[in-house]
Amino acid sequence: MAKELHREIFELKKEVLDMGNLALGMLDDSMKALSTQDIELAKITEKRKHKIREMDANIEAKALKLIALYQPMAIDLRRLATILKMITYLARIGRYGKDIASVVEEISKKQPYPAPFVNLQHMWEHTKLMIEDALKAFDESDIKYIDKFEERDNEIDKMRWSIFRECLTYMMEDPKTITSCAFFGMIARFLERSADHACKIAEKVHYMVTGEHKEIS
Repeated sequence: MAKELHREIFELKKEVLDMGNLALGMLDDSMKALSTQDIELAKITEKRKHKIREMDANIEAKALKLIALYQPMAIDLRRLATILKMITYLARIGRYGKDIASVVEEISKKQPYPAPFVNLQHMWEHTKLMIEDALKAFDESDIKYIDKFEERDNEIDKMRWSIFRECLTYMMEDPKTITSCAFFGMIARFLERSADHACKIAEKVHYMVTGEHKEIS
């Protein structure tokens, strides 16, 4: 029975990683669409919200079934508990990708983009790496990837507020930038929240691996 449980958990883990790659891909494509004003890419990204919602529901059902069927203990139970939490965070990350994609067409009408867009791209690069490392930690059951997450999250928080202040300055100096800068401030918030979700994944992975709770904020 233990052998069968481990096989099923391994298969479920692959589905979670697929979901993670989808969520990350939605964010990545939405930022690419924003950068290149690719309206079609933005629309494709928006439509993927249905896929990530489906994956969320399917993985949850399978994880609950495994708990009920095998009554796992120790790390097996922690791994399934981590999966149940992770899929919620991943669904939200994907949702932010959808939300960014949904405003690409409106923002693209306001070219040229004001300067805060450059810092927004920089913020995304850091956020993307955090999500990737959280997924690696889960995949390899190795907490070395999340060792500096609190410091990295604090840096992203600083970037968000820097973009916010910069946007305010541009809006006051040139009313034509108000729409773009308002959207950029919103997107910076989405990226900050995505990094926060990466931190929550990291917390659960730390518990999964060590059996000890650790707050990352």
